[in-house]
Amino acid sequence: MTVVEKPSHGRELSQWTTRRWLRLGVTVAMSVLLLLGATGAWVLERTASISDDLVDVKSPALTVSIRLESALLNQETGIRGYGLTGRADFLAPYRQGLSQQKTSMKSLSVLLRGNTARLRDLKDVEDHIEKWQARIARPVVASPAGKPSPVAAQSAAGGKADFDAMRRAMAAQQDRLRADRASSRAELAATMSLRNWIFAAISAVIVTLAVIVFEALRRGVTTPLEQIGADARTIAEGDFGHPITPTGPADLRQLSGEIESMRQRLVRELEFSEDARLRLDAQSADLKRSNAELEQFAYVASHDLQEPLRKVSSFTQLLQRRYGGQLDERADQYIDFAVDGANRMQTLINDLLEFSRVGRVHHAHQSVDLNTVIKRTLTAISVSIEESGAVITRDELPTLIADSTQMGMLWQNLVGNAIKFRRPGETPAIHISAEREGDFWRFAVTDNGIGIAAEYAEQVFVIFQRLHTKDRYQGSGIGLAMCKKIVEFHGGTISVDLEHTEGTRIVFTLASRPAAPETSEAPSPDAVTR
Repeated sequence: MTVVEKPSHGRELSQWTTRRWLRLGVTVAMSVLLLLGATGAWVLERTASISDDLVDVKSPALTVSIRLESALLNQETGIRGYGLTGRADFLAPYRQGLSQQKTSMKSLSVLLRGNTARLRDLKDVEDHIEKWQARIARPVVASPAGKPSPVAAQSAAGGKADFDAMRRAMAAQQDRLRADRASSRAELAATMSLRNWIFAAISAVIVTLAVIVFEALRRGVTTPLEQIGADARTIAEGDFGHPITPTGPADLRQLSGEIESMRQRLVRELEFSEDARLRLDAQSADLKRSNAELEQFAYVASHDLQEPLRKVSSFTQLLQRRYGGQLDERADQYIDFAVDGANRMQTLINDLLEFSRVGRVHHAHQSVDLNTVIKRTLTAISVSIEESGAVITRDELPTLIADSTQMGMLWQNLVGNAIKFRRPGETPAIHISAEREGDFWRFAVTDNGIGIAAEYAEQVFVIFQRLHTKDRYQGSGIGLAMCKKIVEFHGGTISVDLEHTEGTRIVFTLASRPAAPETSEAPSPDAVTR
């Protein structure tokens, strides 16, 4: 038989969230407060009821009863005096007493309404009054004035007995009214004492609940959050191995677990980043060594290889001058090929050397007036301009923080290409424009030449990439690649404007103040022992 283990009560409580604990606490607190509040309201209402009954019924009833007794005494005094003397003025107290009697009886009827026992007492008093008035008072009043009433003399003993019985009935009534008033006072005092105890208990419960709520919030919310915050600050300060300790209600423990998962993932990412950084450092070191080797190769290409190349070129030219026309036509053709190949190799080596020096040798950033640079450039290529008849116009150019030599190489390549790749039979028209765009200047070199197809817009900036054969257009295929390297070294970009279809427009940007270039730590080729 399989036994299903039921979760313990403590385990169930450990799954409670902060919201559930707060809901329970608020429910219990509100229930206790509502119970005490209802009890307090009942006590207040009971106190007010007893107080109102004491003030508005019990005390006034006793007072009216005493007033009624006084009215009857006035009647008895008036009747006795009139009966003995026959003087009419003795009837004034009697008539006044009758009026007070009616008023008092009516007031007592109203005040004692609903109190059967006291109404019976009132009825007993009323009966005794009626008996005395019927046997004594009214017969004496009916006697003629001016002489003593014979009724008073005949009924003196009986009248006194009736009046005493009436007074005893009133005394009994007043005693019971006094007892009722004393009982109400005692009940009022007890109720007020109970009221005071209840409100003291309410105050104590409120204080206790406040302490319990504060302590529960401190243990269940504040302390766990402080613990989570302390752990998070420890991690933020760099101790990524510090674990997040789950504590508090279920939702806060879940939050701690999620932060712990995030910490563990961050640790893994940092470990991966550290491994990647180490690999990058190794690759950077390999790249620096490779750059150093390439720079040494550039030095060799520009120095050691040029010497034998110059010998080949010199001797082939010497063969061309001395033996040109003396050999057969094929020999002269071979000699021409050798001379042309040597010259092109010399040009290619020089261009490659200049390309390798961009950003390495020429990096003296200073204030450069591009108007002066373009004038110097146009002077350098004045022969090509005169031979092609090119018309060159330009906007006013700005002054930038740049390398003057590289700026000259940039303009010479761009303007030179615009002249070289002109349409046959058409005069080259070249315009140089410049406009400010935020922290950059946007330049454009526009010509009416043969143009560049869209599919070659990126290819033309790759070194040694040529779109035409060397027989049609001379060149090494390094010019635009060198322009791209110079522009990017100065923090800008360069591209072909494909929206311009009537020729070619090369657009590039240059920063007003480019970031300081990183200097290679590789040794300069010039430092290599020759």
